[in-house]
Amino acid sequence: MSRISASPPAAEESPNPPSLAELYTGFMRIAALSFGGVLPWAHYVLVERRRWLTSEEFTEMLAVCQLMPGPNIVNLAVAIGARFHGARGALAAVLGLTMLPVAIVLVLASAYGSFKDVPAVNHALEGMAAAAAGLIVAMAAKMALPILRRRPWSAAPAMALTFAAVALLRLPLLPVVLVMAPLAAALAWRVRG
Repeated sequence: MSRISASPPAAEESPNPPSLAELYTGFMRIAALSFGGVLPWAHYVLVERRRWLTSEEFTEMLAVCQLMPGPNIVNLAVAIGARFHGARGALAAVLGLTMLPVAIVLVLASAYGSFKDVPAVNHALEGMAAAAAGLIVAMAAKMALPILRRRPWSAAPAMALTFAAVALLRLPLLPVVLVMAPLAAALAWRVRG
């Protein structure tokens, strides 16, 4: 099992370290080709297609990024960019991730003002929201299966309790994370040790 350290690993440790231009274009393509649920597409591109990260590295980085304030994908872009090229890599990845969507959102926002009362537009948006929810569920399952295969007795109860607290009981995310993270870590440590 790899460990997350305070200092990011050197770019030479990755089998395919990207250049600054590849970071920019890679994250721009992630942003351009993902609708509603960028994380499943980011996992596919970064792990399966470009092989910049292993699935375990992606899961660990995403876990850390979810604990930080701000959008998870932006945090992930910063972490991956910094891993390979420090501050310049983080900037390249974030600019690649954000520039095109900002331009698209500005254009769509002005168009939505003219078409917001059209029923077909509202139905299309509802359909896109359902598809995005499906992508997120699929990514969660894809990320959970390897964890459950390696450590089912430590991972399954923590996952179930967290899901119940947030999705079913509608408890605020931050207090749930503050309680469940130490519990899950202790349970995993106890089972592993």
